Amino acid sequence: MLTMGIIFGLFEQLIEINEKIMSEKEKQNFISGNSRVVRNINRAVVLNIIREKQPISRVSIARLTRLNKSTVSSIVAGLLQENLISEEVNADRNVGRNPYNLSINSKGHYVGAVNMDSSLTHIAVFTIDGNMVEATSMVTQPQQGKAFIARCLEKLADLQQKNSIGQLAGLGVSVGGIVDSIRAQVRYAPNLGWQNLELGQLIREINPHIGILSIENDAKASALAELWFGRFRSQLGEFIFLSVGVGLGTGIVVGKKLLAGENFAAGEFGHITLFENGEPCACGDRGCWEAYACDRATVARYYKHKGVKPDVIPAVSLQDIIGFAFGGDAVARKVLLQTGYYLGLGISTIIKTVDPGMIILGGKLAQAWDIIYPEIVRTVERKTFSGRAKKINLQPSSLKESPRLVGAATLAIKEIFSDFRITV
Repeated sequence: MLTMGIIFGLFEQLIEINEKIMSEKEKQNFISGNSRVVRNINRAVVLNIIREKQPISRVSIARLTRLNKSTVSSIVAGLLQENLISEEVNADRNVGRNPYNLSINSKGHYVGAVNMDSSLTHIAVFTIDGNMVEATSMVTQPQQGKAFIARCLEKLADLQQKNSIGQLAGLGVSVGGIVDSIRAQVRYAPNLGWQNLELGQLIREINPHIGILSIENDAKASALAELWFGRFRSQLGEFIFLSVGVGLGTGIVVGKKLLAGENFAAGEFGHITLFENGEPCACGDRGCWEAYACDRATVARYYKHKGVKPDVIPAVSLQDIIGFAFGGDAVARKVLLQTGYYLGLGISTIIKTVDPGMIILGGKLAQAWDIIYPEIVRTVERKTFSGRAKKINLQPSSLKESPRLVGAATLAIKEIFSDFRITV
């Protein structure tokens, strides 16, 4: 017998899978309520408990899930055969028969990850426990369409060959823009110039052997990465991941589930209007939050304050500006403080709209945390309602690698761990 929390969580996932299957195969019948469904749900429960509690024994799994010990043993045997988990003896002199501890087999399966940004596209191979094996990058050339995507997959294949990795268990792709994750379609990505691009279809045309394929907005993918692999994961229920880079987007998590929205546009806070008829934005509007708080806006302000043209050689990057600020450059520090102020304006709107338990900031700007954090907090406290608690739980991303890239990997990993193997 399962705990109520696990039951509700799993049936929510089951409903999601049901809806996905029905949307893609409307004329097929979905089989539910039989022993196979129950067994596959139990399989997913056991696999995820091993992931979250590893190393853990069969006895402990049975106690946590209240499943019959023979059921647990049968499921574990299947997972061992699939090479998803591994076991090792737990030497304990205080027990008569040493139990075997189970862990995720990090080298049993691998996933590919691609993060498409407007300037650089990052490609990597990850283990299924979220650790990066190796990554590479290439200049983003979105105007070349299928040829560009083919080169991304070639780069991924090169990483596989270099690290003696065979068939990948899945591929995750994160893209800045509005993404229909069900149809694997990029509806609108202004910084890439893509609209209604059938990205999933193109990938499968190039490589029809890809099994799991998951495509999502990069901020949403980053939120998922924090939920699965971040330092704060045990504290996260309702939170916002704020991704600041070439663009600015947010991933909203409610009840440990990503919020997609009716048209997959939930979290597009980057295009709320801060100032009517303000700075031009990549989306075609003016005065958007992104136009003031993204990396390009910070760099543009630095050039303006320095009185030099943006095409000056050598060009200055956000990374340079952060270094200048910590090195004592007053202009660089002023510019970062202004970015902190603009971030605070947008964050105050998010708080009044969603009231999250935590906001996590990802992107290079997080490296200037000691400079921007106090300014963000001052602005938020001044702009939020006097009736709510003044203190906000704002944290920099805890992920070691780029959240957008880890997020891409997590998209595929999540599918592996929520695979109930339900047949239709």
